[in-house]
Amino acid sequence: MATAQTFSRSQARRIDWSPYLVGAGIGILSWIAFAVMRDPIGVTTAYSRIAALFAEPFIGADGVAGNSYWKSMPLSWDYGVLFLVGIPLGALAAALVTGTFKLEFVPEVWRRQYGNSVGKRFLAAFLGGIVIMYGARLAGGCTSGHGISGGLQLALSSWVFLIVMFATGLIASAFLFRKA
Repeated sequence: MATAQTFSRSQARRIDWSPYLVGAGIGILSWIAFAVMRDPIGVTTAYSRIAALFAEPFIGADGVAGNSYWKSMPLSWDYGVLFLVGIPLGALAAALVTGTFKLEFVPEVWRRQYGNSVGKRFLAAFLGGIVIMYGARLAGGCTSGHGISGGLQLALSSWVFLIVMFATGLIASAFLFRKA
């Protein structure tokens, strides 16, 4: 739990945040997003919009413009894209403030199971990201879109998404990080 105690940056190796406080903060952030931006919290739509920028050199501007998926959600530097950019910046700021920033290409839990290969780790992360993005777009939202925004709206599809996501995560982690 975060406390009001004074501590130096070197002592701030780990801050245990109250899940109730953090949950309330995320809920308030979601209300603000709805009230001010008239848009729910979510990031996969912004990823999809930004993907058009990366696709353009390969398929051309006409190819992007003619794509029915990108026609339905054209690139715009809107709240969703700014929110997406703000997530890693906020995480970096928090890590720097608490003195816990550490550049690590192969986390210890991965190293113990799969070895030190940075290439193998990056390939697994990249392929996992593709699978997760595909699933999120297929489901019509991600953990923030369904889990936070949809959950706060009591959408049945979002609650089903959350249950399936947690169950799948438990199964996948048990499989990927099982003891040899």
